[in-house]
Amino acid sequence: MRLTTKGRFAVTAIVDLGLRHGSGPVTLAEISGRQKISLSYLEQLFGKLRRRGIVDSVRGPGGGYCLARDMAQLTVAEIILAVDEPIDATQCAGKENCKDEEKCLTHDLWATLNERIFDYLGSVTLRHLVENQRAKEAGVAPMHDMRVVTRKRDPATV
Repeated sequence: MRLTTKGRFAVTAIVDLGLRHGSGPVTLAEISGRQKISLSYLEQLFGKLRRRGIVDSVRGPGGGYCLARDMAQLTVAEIILAVDEPIDATQCAGKENCKDEEKCLTHDLWATLNERIFDYLGSVTLRHLVENQRAKEAGVAPMHDMRVVTRKRDPATV
């Protein structure tokens, strides 16, 4: 999967916004300062996030951005896709023309990985991320473990 800083920064900025949900609009300058993300880059990302209905903007003094959707209904996959970030591990963008205009030997492997990644990111909500961050800040064990459990391989099957 090729997840660039665009997707990572979008998720980070939305988690920052989620942590301040209910406290009024948050300026991009505040998010930029806390998360060390360029203000001009945040402006580009939030334009896309606003057009996709993930955030609302409030103009004027005391203005900024707030969430447009319920945190429990907003997934990481939606945030990443909203900023035009592809979730794709294939080298052909799913067109099956990986090798000399035909499907390569490992295309199905990468396509299946795409599905698994998308399913996982689609299962993680902004609410989960915000609750976990609040728990960490309070010195409490996170409520939802976001780590993927890896299975040990059976040496007999190798």
